[in-house]
Amino acid sequence: MQVQFNSDSSVMGTENVAERIEAKVRDKLARYEERLTRIEIHVHDENAHKHGHDDKACTIEARPRGGKPIGVTEGASTVDDAARKAASTLAQRLDRHFGKQARHSHDPRPDKVM
Repeated sequence: MQVQFNSDSSVMGTENVAERIEAKVRDKLARYEERLTRIEIHVHDENAHKHGHDDKACTIEARPRGGKPIGVTEGASTVDDAARKAASTLAQRLDRHFGKQARHSHDPRPDKVM
């Protein structure tokens, strides 16, 4: 599973922030690692020139093998909290996605016995 991290210029995009957030997201989504091809993490400050509550946002997009991308966006007062919330929400969405997929998959038809 490939992980891509992006941040805008208003968020400190140092290696430490990227590594810390990527590690949290990988940990939260580890059980889906074999089912996902890529995860994209985007963090940004919604109003960079002002200070405010819940103005940091994290968008995470997961790409299931052979499926459409699934994305979530969460906001918080820090990028770490926004990433944690987004990873939790994405895990819930992936649970539903893969759960539905398992419920709707069919066993191959048994061979007719004569």
